[in-house]
Amino acid sequence: MHINFNLPKKILAWYDNNKRHLPWRVGKRSTKKLYYRLLSEFMLQQTQVKTVIPHFQKFTKKIKTLNSLSMCSEKKILKLWEGLGYYRRAKNLLSTSKILVKRYNSKLPKTIDKVKELPGIGNYTANALLGLVYNQPVIALDGNVKRVFSRIINKDENKINFEKFFDLNKSKLFNEKRNSDFVEALMEFGALICKPKDPECKICSLNKSCKYFNSSRKFKKNKNKIIKNRYYNIFCYINKKKQIALTKKNNLGFLNEFNLPEIKDGKNILITKDWKFLKKYNNSISNKKLSINLYYKFSNTKPKSFTWHSIEKNKEFIPSFTKKIFNQVSILF
Repeated sequence: MHINFNLPKKILAWYDNNKRHLPWRVGKRSTKKLYYRLLSEFMLQQTQVKTVIPHFQKFTKKIKTLNSLSMCSEKKILKLWEGLGYYRRAKNLLSTSKILVKRYNSKLPKTIDKVKELPGIGNYTANALLGLVYNQPVIALDGNVKRVFSRIINKDENKINFEKFFDLNKSKLFNEKRNSDFVEALMEFGALICKPKDPECKICSLNKSCKYFNSSRKFKKNKNKIIKNRYYNIFCYINKKKQIALTKKNNLGFLNEFNLPEIKDGKNILITKDWKFLKKYNNSISNKKLSINLYYKFSNTKPKSFTWHSIEKNKEFIPSFTKKIFNQVSILF
């Protein structure tokens, strides 16, 4: 599986003429480079670019440096993160910023093993940061990049050992002066040209060398597995003051962070008489389809781990999943 052409030259030429102007793309000598790259990579995990842009701009307007981020409270970070979802990323970002400031003098470690020790950073993000921040000869292997390479050699990405593939082609994959640009150019190319559906093959600068484009026998990607519904019960303590009791702990019922006990086959567990059924509704989180049974109890008391929150006037950080519960419960008033 050799690449028989100068891939970096072609990709970089395309990138120079077509790259998007994104707020986290700053000059190579910018003092904001590490902070902007770290923040954007955390935000871009499982989230599209167009969704991230306004959140990134809002975040950096309020928190301008890595050092400032490291001194923020979790509550402030979660509030700024609101609307992006996957809130564990925000907590990991905050933890990582503290470690970088205290242990590494506000710099990123230069080895992949050390970078992967940071909270919330796996192999992909570690390689992306090392390439973008330090110009190291690495490939940040996300879905876009896998698709580009799998089409170049016309082989299902699930059947490619990418580590061996990159090692075999390393002499043709890296450009010492522009490794950081190449990391980003590959991702950009996969997002804008080598798209999952309806790729722009006719205007692609690689089409003469692309085996997928030139082959009459194109590989067929395995179909995604059918996602089945998952069933959950949610219990809400409410009172006459239009308040609802929430907990951040992963125990009974209604949670600030989604982590509910699943009910097999959609069958209800035994519900005591003091809990009343409100409604059943559907929701979704990432690739999960949820079927939710919502129960409530009017009560002036609540478990010690719960706290009261106003259903109508709440200004605290509340995840979007939780806000949907607020809307469902509000019909009781």
